[in-house]
Amino acid sequence: MIRVNNLWKSFRKNDALRGLTFSVAEGNAFALIGANGAGKTTTIKVLMNIVEPSRGEAKVMGVDSRSISSRELCRIGYVSESQDLPERLTVEQYLDYLRPFYPQWDRELEAAALNSLHLPPRRRIGDLSHGMRMKMALACALPFRPKLLVLDEPFSGLDPLVRDEFMESLIQQAAEMTVLISSHELSEIDHFATHVGFLDEGRLLFSETMADLTERFREVRVTLEQAASAPDPLPSDWLCVRAVGSVVSFIDSRFSEETLGARIRSLLSGVRSIDTQPMALRSIFTTLARSLRDGMA
Repeated sequence: MIRVNNLWKSFRKNDALRGLTFSVAEGNAFALIGANGAGKTTTIKVLMNIVEPSRGEAKVMGVDSRSISSRELCRIGYVSESQDLPERLTVEQYLDYLRPFYPQWDRELEAAALNSLHLPPRRRIGDLSHGMRMKMALACALPFRPKLLVLDEPFSGLDPLVRDEFMESLIQQAAEMTVLISSHELSEIDHFATHVGFLDEGRLLFSETMADLTERFREVRVTLEQAASAPDPLPSDWLCVRAVGSVVSFIDSRFSEETLGARIRSLLSGVRSIDTQPMALRSIFTTLARSLRDGMA
């Protein structure tokens, strides 16, 4: 559905994207994560032909992003935190305007989206709160049953109830779509995303399935029989290492249940116990972001 190869985007002397290569297969929910300024929104804008790449290639549904036409756009839903909506129109007037552009528009699905998102049809868009505007953007993107749904920071500034309603409406239709989502609200997409790409300063550090990512990260706590000290040198895949009292704790980014015990005992003496805990996507992200900031990853 999406294929990106050696993609670069420069703004004057600044490289916002640096050689990105990744793909999103049909039916996947691919999450782009990374700190502010990592290049997530720029990547999406290139894919949506809002900005042109400086070099490299980006294809959406088999078409070069620079050549996307109405034929592709009628199968792509796009929701962005900075999306412009016509403020003078009411909710129902804007939906009336949109329907003719989409041959597959489903009026029953439109009504269901308005109902589940609690959108008032006769209210002017200019009078909607930020959260209601985001729900409005989603309500406009779902009724034509897009093959690809692109979400750029859709949860920004939303309260927990609105985020829940947003996700409920999205999940109801997710099985029919391929989804590309960029979000800081990682707890919202933890159980939704099937694949994850991690961006840092315009570079893609990794792209893998959510299952593989969560399988290889573990919080590890090692209790020793004596005062703890971290091994020197530290293994490159041990992140956020701490030694307090008789306990050494760290994040193992290459976790293997079969080899962990033997490896720890080869590096630390007097091991009394080893405890491991799985990690949520948010915890994995903060671990990687902190390690990058400290020059450890």
